[in-house]
Amino acid sequence: MIKSIAKNKKAWHEFFIEEEFEAGLELFGTEVKSIRLGGVNLKDSYVDIDSGQAYIVGMHISPYEKGNIFNKDPLRVRRLLLNKKEINKLIGKVQEKGLTIIPLEIYFKGRWAKLKIALARGKKLYDKRDDAAERSARRHMERALKERNL
Repeated sequence: MIKSIAKNKKAWHEFFIEEEFEAGLELFGTEVKSIRLGGVNLKDSYVDIDSGQAYIVGMHISPYEKGNIFNKDPLRVRRLLLNKKEINKLIGKVQEKGLTIIPLEIYFKGRWAKLKIALARGKKLYDKRDDAAERSARRHMERALKERNL
C-alpha cells in the first residue's frame, strides 16, 4: 500500500521531467514519526551526488513534538538508498548540460519511507507560458463540452 505524504508541485512547473527513480531514505526514528504526521517540505530541495553516494539537500523535516533530545536538525543532509547502477546512471546524466536531480514526492510503501526523484531539465520562461496557455485552453474546452452535454 502506498500512502503519499508530500509532493513537490513546484517541480512540475519549473522543470521538464525526463526520468523518474524510487529511492529509500536513511532516517532516524523521530524523523519517520514526523513524516508520518506530514511534517515534511520538499520545496527548494535537490539531490546531490558525492563520492558515489546520493544525498538530498534542503528537505525540511519538522522536529517531532515528543522527540526531545532525539530530534535531529530539520535541514540536515540525508543519504538516499539507491543501487550503484542507478547512481552511476544519474552521474552520467547529470554531467549533461542542463540536467539536475530533484525530489518529486515522499511516500510510504508499506512501512518504508520512499522518495521519488527525477532527472529534470529546467524550463525557460516561455516554456512556462506555453504550459499555462495549454492548461487554460484545455480547461476552456472541457467546460464547453460539459455545458454542451447538459
